[in-house]
Amino acid sequence: MRDTGMTNPPNCKNRREAAQSLVELALVFPLFTMIVLGATEFARFAWASIEVSNAARAGAQYGAQNHVTASNTAAIQTAALNDGANLTGLTVTSSQYCVCSTAESTTITCSTGLTSCPSPATLIAYVQVNTTATVTPVVHYPTLPSSLTLHGSAVMAVEQ
Repeated sequence: MRDTGMTNPPNCKNRREAAQSLVELALVFPLFTMIVLGATEFARFAWASIEVSNAARAGAQYGAQNHVTASNTAAIQTAALNDGANLTGLTVTSSQYCVCSTAESTTITCSTGLTSCPSPATLIAYVQVNTTATVTPVVHYPTLPSSLTLHGSAVMAVEQ
């Protein structure tokens, strides 16, 4: 055997570096996986929150078309549910209220609004839609809740 002056053969150094890289990967991979899963869950919750808000807005837009659609709660709920079709367990509630143009901070009953609003004031009708959905994470994290309830709300004036 020829003496090259090296104590270790040339392949030994490459093997140690490869083993060190494998150990580093084994230490970093779980952390990287947790970061990717966390970012994915955060994106899912953000998407669901946007969907819940958009569903409320779609229901309010339908109800704000005129006074007939504003009182049609079934159609308002259908419009909101159709917009949030990708969400499971979406619930929708809608209501209508009126204010007098001279006192917009005081709500009045829409059916008696014409008698409650003195002339020259006008009656302004609003439709409000609230949506709720519960989203559960794909992976359960020990310190976080097992589900998240998201709320959406939209209020629009009814066209005259």
